[in-house]
Amino acid sequence: MFRMTQRETSFYDVFEAASEIAYQSALILQDLVLHFDDPDAKIKALEDKEHEGDQQVHAMMDRLNKSFITPIDREDLFAISKDLDNITDAIESTAHLFMMFDVQTVKDDAKSLVRLIVEATAEVHALTKEMKHFKKSKELKVKVIEVNRLENEGDRLRRRAVHTLFTQEKDPLEVLKWREVYESLESALDACEDVANLILSVVVKHA
Repeated sequence: MFRMTQRETSFYDVFEAASEIAYQSALILQDLVLHFDDPDAKIKALEDKEHEGDQQVHAMMDRLNKSFITPIDREDLFAISKDLDNITDAIESTAHLFMMFDVQTVKDDAKSLVRLIVEATAEVHALTKEMKHFKKSKELKVKVIEVNRLENEGDRLRRRAVHTLFTQEKDPLEVLKWREVYESLESALDACEDVANLILSVVVKHA
């Protein structure tokens, strides 16, 4: 019977830790947009999460450097680790836009996009937990499909939000500002989809 050693499972532990950081970052971003009080503290918390995400990439590199045998291809382990970090990076970058653009109130469409990011990062976190059992998991593909669905929903919402901006907003600076915010929020969803699709491709390759 196939059994992974503790050293092999440690690679997947890095995935779980990185995806948990992404999920916690999404929750902080949601708190920021729903309760726009003390934004400096919340953005500082996101910066701290971004640093934690970077540490997980370094942890993966360290494990790869010390391991002769890996459970899946070395380049795939590193790519998944880096893509997970990209989610946290995208979330942090979006939060900084609220400060750069001196946002005072958050539009409802932005709140809806953040809700999707929270849901998508939760699915990604659950997906990384399934990686240890990918050879027999029945849930992994289901979760990948759900992340793709959430990204598609986010893409439709972003298009509708931008259309509303151009047809109803009179201030051109507000149009430019919020269009960039919407696109940045969508990039976080894209990052979730990238991870999910990469994990699926790795699973198929090693099936």
